[in-house]
Amino acid sequence: MREGGAVSLLRRMPLYWRVCLINAVVFVLGTVALAVAPVTVSSRVLASEAVVLAIGLTTILILNALLLRSTLAPLDRAARLMERVDLESPGERLTDTGNGAVADLVESFNAMLERLETERRTSTARALAAQEAERHRIARELHDEVGQGLTAMLLGLKRAVDRAPDDIRADLELVQTAARGSLEEVREVARRLRPGVLEDLGLVSALAALATDLTAHTGIHVQRGLASGLPDLGKEAELVLYRVAQEAMTNVARHSGADTVYLSLTRQGAGVALLVADDGRGLRPGSEGAGIRGMRERALLVRAELTVRRRPEGGTEVRLVVPVPVAGRPAA
Repeated sequence: MREGGAVSLLRRMPLYWRVCLINAVVFVLGTVALAVAPVTVSSRVLASEAVVLAIGLTTILILNALLLRSTLAPLDRAARLMERVDLESPGERLTDTGNGAVADLVESFNAMLERLETERRTSTARALAAQEAERHRIARELHDEVGQGLTAMLLGLKRAVDRAPDDIRADLELVQTAARGSLEEVREVARRLRPGVLEDLGLVSALAALATDLTAHTGIHVQRGLASGLPDLGKEAELVLYRVAQEAMTNVARHSGADTVYLSLTRQGAGVALLVADDGRGLRPGSEGAGIRGMRERALLVRAELTVRRRPEGGTEVRLVVPVPVAGRPAA
């Protein structure tokens, strides 16, 4: 019992005092060894005596190094592990607990990581919620204010065209065509800002609408593999999937020079996987921009795994795997 209490007391001792204790033990042992050993040192050190002193010193240094290593080596390993920890890869923790002060340090570091990840998810959720609310507000104002104003303008232009003389009717018709085009653009912007099809018809229909829009505006062919009967992921996760797909397809249209895009939504293990792959120029090394960083932030929000890579056969692949909530899993 006493031995266990002594070991427990030693582990709770601060690191500084443990090092002092180890050195004290080594020096005491060295002193005792010299005191009881049948050796003497002459006023003029002989070669044999120098050898004995060297052996004794070497023994003390080795013993001290071994004892200190057992105490401090876990701290070095913990420091190296800390350098590899990345908040963008949540869930990673230090497992080399060591003992005593090192164990306390590792436990505190893991607790700090947990707090940072929780705070990051919370702040990201608030920022994205504010962003979505602002998108909805702008979409509503575009639809209700600008859209209605352009509609009233078109009605007025139609009446003016019907009553205008022949010499100015062609000019009015050009203005009417330009106003109609502006109204369609406003509606398109409002629809991208607020995905009403996602709210009304669901994720699969919303992704199909994205594919249709991409083909209509760019001529890029989209091969679809959208599975039906997928588990309910919740509104937040479905919005993340939609926004990631929207950003990925926007990048394809702007930067890839692709002819074909493959869009799929399938069940993958305990999650649902979204894949957007193209046959374009591919992602350049170090070219990760704000769009991809935004995707990563959204993925962290729902604890999803996002992979953006250059395909071996050419082009870029974006894969997002969203875990299925426990409550949404089908009964076994």
